[in-house]
Amino acid sequence: MNWDKLLSAKRFGKPKTDTQNIDIRSEFQKDYDRIIFSSSFRRLQNKTQVFPLPGSIFVHNRLTHSLEVASVGRSLGNLLIQDIKKNHSYDYNENLNNIPSIVSAACLAHDMGNPPFGHAGESTISEYFELNANKFKHKLTEIEWSDLINFDGNANALRILTNQYKGKRYGGFGLTYSTLASIVKYPFNSMESPKRNKFGYFQTEYNTYIDIANELGLNNSGKYNRHPLVYLVEAADDICYQIMDIEDAYKLSIIDYDTAYKMLFPFTSHMSDDKIQNIKNTLDTLDDKNEKITYLRALAINTLTFKSVEVFSKNYNKIMEGTYTGTLLKDIDGDTKETIKRIQNISIDKIYNHSTVIKIEISGNRIISTLLNDFTQAILTPERKSSEKLLNLIPGQYRTTENPTLYQQLMSVVDFISSMTDIYALELYRTMRGISVPAI
Repeated sequence: MNWDKLLSAKRFGKPKTDTQNIDIRSEFQKDYDRIIFSSSFRRLQNKTQVFPLPGSIFVHNRLTHSLEVASVGRSLGNLLIQDIKKNHSYDYNENLNNIPSIVSAACLAHDMGNPPFGHAGESTISEYFELNANKFKHKLTEIEWSDLINFDGNANALRILTNQYKGKRYGGFGLTYSTLASIVKYPFNSMESPKRNKFGYFQTEYNTYIDIANELGLNNSGKYNRHPLVYLVEAADDICYQIMDIEDAYKLSIIDYDTAYKMLFPFTSHMSDDKIQNIKNTLDTLDDKNEKITYLRALAINTLTFKSVEVFSKNYNKIMEGTYTGTLLKDIDGDTKETIKRIQNISIDKIYNHSTVIKIEISGNRIISTLLNDFTQAILTPERKSSEKLLNLIPGQYRTTENPTLYQQLMSVVDFISSMTDIYALELYRTMRGISVPAI
């Protein structure tokens, strides 16, 4: 792979880049703006990240998480440019200056395909179809069935960004090929995936992905490489959710100050004694423990950002050859690696298995599975009047074309439900169960 092909301003759905209009923004900065002004992105503000949506204490939702990931991604991109200039000068060209914009745009979009109620929403969709195999499996092809029982938010993000929904423009968001490729963590379909719920595109987007991959030179003897910038997007996401969850858990009193401190302070272990002492002095001047945790969180993110680019640089040739199989955060070595492991263990024990997290997962499972059952049953029994009324609730943009296959119809239901905010999904569930009646 080479950067000349990897950094393409060509837009999906447009044969040529429009150079007639004068614009102070680069094509990749336009990608960022198209995403941030979209309704699909705005809906992330009412989608759970980990903890239930805020009451008196504001914690992260999908939108704030995505904005923070984009910020870290931009920093990773800037550091990578510096590293290439210093250590891989033979590969440097002016196009590389666009990397921070591409990475930040991809980071902004990386969670747009996630359904309501956090990661549990993804597994609920997969589980629903698996538990109802007798209704659907024999009517679908093997790859279509695999898509449904392995639903993946990453693949769904590519669908949202590129699919021509009814009444919408061809090419979806019309993003550049480089930005689109940078969100595809798994460059293969659901049947080729070595791990469940980890694939890059649904069968509906097969031709879309192949077009993008071939344009950018990702084809590797019939298989496809990750775009190198995927590693930065993935690292930015990993850094944010692992570190920001600690801050949220502390603010919600799920972990105490001492626990949060012990999780975050070790990220200073690689620093000089003078630097560590300065950090301790700064902490001593702060009376507000929230501010202390915020300060330590910032230091941790900074450490992981620099360390991640070091791993990228160390594995630069493998990444560009498509032979690197690790992740930047997992391949950090030394004391920082051990600190990450401790955080993961404590997070699983004290944070992700906390009762508030489990309760939102259970509620989300019930809501999503019920909505899926009602709408898919309506598809299977279209002759019923009740089915006709129910299907009319699906917005026109998600309706398939004339004579749709069962797979296309089921995907339209998944499109509708996965696009919902937590609040709307709950309201629709209550209405359809007769628990509440819409105001007139």
